[in-house]
Amino acid sequence: MDRKKFLLSSLTLIAGAKLSFPTPSARISRFGIVTDLHYADRASSGTRYYQQSLPKLTECVELMNEQKVDFLVELGDFKDQNTQPDEKETLHYLETIESEFGKFKGPRYHVLGNHDMDSISKEQFLSKITNTGFEEAKSYYSFNKGPLHFIILDANYTREGKSYSKGNYDWKDSHIPDEQLNWLRDDLKKHKRPTVVFVHQQLDSSAFDAAHHIYCPDNADEIRTILEEAGTVLVVFQGHYHEGSFNTINGIPYYTLKAVIEGDGAANNSYAIVEIEQGGRTVIKGYRKAVSKDVFSPARKRN
Repeated sequence: MDRKKFLLSSLTLIAGAKLSFPTPSARISRFGIVTDLHYADRASSGTRYYQQSLPKLTECVELMNEQKVDFLVELGDFKDQNTQPDEKETLHYLETIESEFGKFKGPRYHVLGNHDMDSISKEQFLSKITNTGFEEAKSYYSFNKGPLHFIILDANYTREGKSYSKGNYDWKDSHIPDEQLNWLRDDLKKHKRPTVVFVHQQLDSSAFDAAHHIYCPDNADEIRTILEEAGTVLVVFQGHYHEGSFNTINGIPYYTLKAVIEGDGAANNSYAIVEIEQGGRTVIKGYRKAVSKDVFSPARKRN
């Protein structure tokens, strides 16, 4: 699809969208999420339209700028590679999509996905991106904004704890190693604020049958226990599973955003604006094929 026609189609459809959000007085955070762009300058394959992820991201960024969200997060698999992997080409794809992401006029953050380490290393990926407020991008980190705390996790390790690098991994073998889990426990203890968690792979494994577990870290149960015991986690946002999903486990909602890469044309874009109110209500306004949700998860210590 021609880029100009794509964007005109996008703007026409968005212009008719009516926002329905809580009153500003109740709002304590408002941010955007987008995931699984898999950008590469290559022909489409099956349901994946690699080249279209660039104009789809343009549409997302323009809407986020118009709505003046507090920040924007991409949830992993930011870029892809060519049919014949080439490190130089892959780095160019990353630079291209990062440049478009950089047009957002506010803080922006990255979550690492498995395809981000397809033909390049984790260190190479991190060297080409910007996470606002960090001199050097990290694979897992946290930050505060207003009264809320935000955590980004990296589940791109094998069950032996070896970091994904240059395609040397099996995407079905995902794990968060002990070092990061210890960091997570300490971070949650240090920041006694309502908390939002972002991760690429899905943590809500207990809600799925065995076939779906390939999308989840093998120690997802342990990770959920840490989040539950903290008593402060409001919601978890995920990518990876392109169809999207939603589950609530032991009081914590797990929202998986649908992938940008899937489907031809602007109508198959996917991104969302998240609003969090005082008291724990989370309102997710999905755009295009993204699903809207209104959930309530008051963060408080368990007895």
